[in-house]
Amino acid sequence: MEAYCVKCKAKREMKDGKESKTVKGVRMMKGKCPKCDTTMCRILGK
Repeated sequence: MEAYCVKCKAKREMKDGKESKTVKGVRMMKGKCPKCDTTMCRILGK
């Protein structure tokens, strides 16, 4: 899944993406940037 990396300032395909939920119950994908290894998040909605 593609997500925005804040450190690289670019959209990249995240590696090791896993679906999780926020405290308020909103679904999101969390993974790592393949270039700089920073945590990336993408909000999927309810």
